[in-house]
Amino acid sequence: MGFLKGLLIRLGATAVAFWLATLLIPGITLDSGSAVETVTTLLLVAVIFGVVNAVLQPIIKTVGCGLYLLTLGLIALVVNGLLFLLTSWIADQAGLPFQVDGFWPAAVLGALFVGIVTWILGAVLDRD
Repeated sequence: MGFLKGLLIRLGATAVAFWLATLLIPGITLDSGSAVETVTTLLLVAVIFGVVNAVLQPIIKTVGCGLYLLTLGLIALVVNGLLFLLTSWIADQAGLPFQVDGFWPAAVLGALFVGIVTWILGAVLDRD
């Protein structure tokens, strides 16, 4: 039961982080007609983001290990921004009303913001 609880907490924290990003970061928009559609879209975008990160992040880190070392990890900002843009593109292809207007500053700041907020909410909510 602990795995499912952790997964749901992470999903909820990511959805809240995406919602806050749409409110605070210019260039990240969520155009929905109702609260139910907004919540559904946020949860689906959080799932897409989680799958994209779970599948591509380890591959990118393995292949680009030299770049991570050469830039002292700063390339992670670029990679996370690109994965954020990919999430927006997949959401658009799925017909979800979630948009990111470009790589800089929206995608980079959005990825950084969502990562930090998800980490904070996960730490606060996942107390046993």
